[in-house]
Amino acid sequence: MKYFLILLVILLLNGSVSAQKNSMMIRISEIEIDSNYLEQYNKILKEESRASVKLEPGVISIYPMYQKDNPTQVRILEIYASREAYESHLKTQHFQEYKTTTLKMVKSLKLIDMEAIDMETMPKIFRKLKD
Repeated sequence: MKYFLILLVILLLNGSVSAQKNSMMIRISEIEIDSNYLEQYNKILKEESRASVKLEPGVISIYPMYQKDNPTQVRILEIYASREAYESHLKTQHFQEYKTTTLKMVKSLKLIDMEAIDMETMPKIFRKLKD
């Protein structure tokens, strides 16, 4: 979390938040997990998302969630500084390990590219979070 806040401060200080709007990549991953693997999958996903945010400067958010009434329905809010940061993320050891070890656990995967409506508010939202 600290690294994420540092990245946002750097973006703000450089006055590049509005410039980032055109290059930032935002995606929602909709994943259905086989219930037999749910606990194991969640453990692996948690490790991967933490490593991505901690180790990759271009990864702003990999925030996994599940539907409250249906925990096999996982959603991930992914925010990357750029398409290049996303492409780099796909090549990392921690992502490759996640992808290969969870392949049999995933029943379906849908990747939905998104666009921010109010990019200027994003830093304010994250600034409210405390470690």
